[in-house]
Amino acid sequence: MESLGIDDGASARPAFRRRAAGWLGALLDLAMPPSCLCCGRPMADSGALCPACWSAIRWIERPYCERLALPFGYDIGPGALSAEAIAHPPPFGRLRAVCVYGREAGEMVQALKYHDRTELARPLGAMMARALGPVADEVDLVLPIPLHRGRLWRRRFNQSALLGAALAARIGKPFEPQLLARIRATRQQVGLKAGERARNVEGAFRVPPAARPSLAGKRVLLVDDVYTTGSTVRAATRALVRGGAASVDVAVFARVVEGVS
Repeated sequence: MESLGIDDGASARPAFRRRAAGWLGALLDLAMPPSCLCCGRPMADSGALCPACWSAIRWIERPYCERLALPFGYDIGPGALSAEAIAHPPPFGRLRAVCVYGREAGEMVQALKYHDRTELARPLGAMMARALGPVADEVDLVLPIPLHRGRLWRRRFNQSALLGAALAARIGKPFEPQLLARIRATRQQVGLKAGERARNVEGAFRVPPAARPSLAGKRVLLVDDVYTTGSTVRAATRALVRGGAASVDVAVFARVVEGVS
């Protein structure tokens, strides 16, 4: 029978790869049984939350402020802005967040950031990609909030870069972490008041001269793990705009909402 120019061996390879991936997944499940991303309870599938943790998280869904992703108690119409966005407009265009920062969201972020649970970056990044909605189609590239080289050396990885890489792969956009640098070591933001946070990161970011041609005119998606007062992403946004970016939108896993924990 004629092969019609088809390499039978080549056509069989994708099926073999799928079977091999299935075998590898089964072996990994035996070695590391799937568990809840948050509490660690046994699960049927990996990369998921148990019903209890899922129910405890306050997911950010419409209606919310189009600029700052602050949830509204009721729908006040398309394009609605919160009082905070009107009184203190951010330098970035739109913030999108998966959930309100609370105990369960905080445990996942802390596990990724401080306890080397780097495997969490992929499912959390996938959640962030879904939260973006149409914004994902309106950006040209993805980059993370960078760490200063000293902190990166101590921590060994940048959690925002891990989330950004996972998100970029999910939405099919280039991941360009080299386009923004942290040029000054700053204190940890935890425990600082809003004014102290802003002063702490003032002038901490810069677009390297060699990166300017790659950034010029681009619509950037800036990625971080948590949005608290916004001082870090505001400072980074200003640096990106000075460096030639056409616009900046922001994606985070969780955002702090005053009065909600």
